[in-house]
Amino acid sequence: MPNVAAGLLWNLPNYAGDLFTADMVSTPFLSMIGGMTGGLQTENFEFPTDSQFSHEALAQKSITETASKTAPTAISYVRAQSKNVTQIFHEKVSISYVKMSNRARMAGLNTAGQANNVISEKDFQIARALESIARQIEWHFLNGTYNLAATEDQANQTRGMIELCASKSTVDGGAALLSKALMDTLLLEMFNNGALFRNIIALCGGFQKTRLSNIYGYAPTDRNVGGVAVKQLETDYGNIGIAQPHRMMPAGTLLLVDVGACAPVSQPVEGKGNFFYEPLAKTGAAEEGQIFGQMGLDHGPAFMHGTLTNLATA
Repeated sequence: MPNVAAGLLWNLPNYAGDLFTADMVSTPFLSMIGGMTGGLQTENFEFPTDSQFSHEALAQKSITETASKTAPTAISYVRAQSKNVTQIFHEKVSISYVKMSNRARMAGLNTAGQANNVISEKDFQIARALESIARQIEWHFLNGTYNLAATEDQANQTRGMIELCASKSTVDGGAALLSKALMDTLLLEMFNNGALFRNIIALCGGFQKTRLSNIYGYAPTDRNVGGVAVKQLETDYGNIGIAQPHRMMPAGTLLLVDVGACAPVSQPVEGKGNFFYEPLAKTGAAEEGQIFGQMGLDHGPAFMHGTLTNLATA
């Protein structure tokens, strides 16, 4: 059934049976970098992600003894700052008193001894709203596009990893199947751009994960075991961990992210914290409340990460 705005007796039926969802509720990237309660905090919706400087290009020096008697021209190393923003995540919970008082009214198949699979409708709806926010954060940290608000009618939008990589280390797959040659090209580009390869994790969807296993895997020696599931790559630049297939990654994209350079940045409300539930003013016979929070991604320097895009998906 589709979800509804407010929970009423007639649009939010009670059922027996174990609860499941086919939607992705795990948030592997968010969990790797600190989760909804970890990471960093800010009191300004703009926050720095890194500050960089560059050295002069290397070239053969030619300094004579005579020239060495005079000090060379000074070089000052100018710094530049990169930044990102937190954005608002906001959910409302609304359940009528009539709905809350009819826990024993069951819909669907009911056999003697079965019971409502939700003990508290309010607790269930709050938990699902928090779960929804975590899903949204995970998606935005991967796929978000940056926007800086200039007025109250504009929305801050946090920059995600894929957009970040597009500014530095990215390789267009040209609609070809993922291959070792494409992986080598991306790794070399990241190396040339300054990547440190300290704690690199590959994130991709199911098709690309299968391609990785097919490209780099080899058959087990046990004659009673078949198949491969590559979890780590040994490369000239360091080890790369391979995460489980991620359903929020675009099907034609593979992301190499240095998780040690990333952290969630929360912006708590004074006296309330971040992602808190609070009741709303009563306007009738319903339990209503809201969950509010602000969070953005500290992704570190763009040169630490990389993407392969426009890969074949079949």
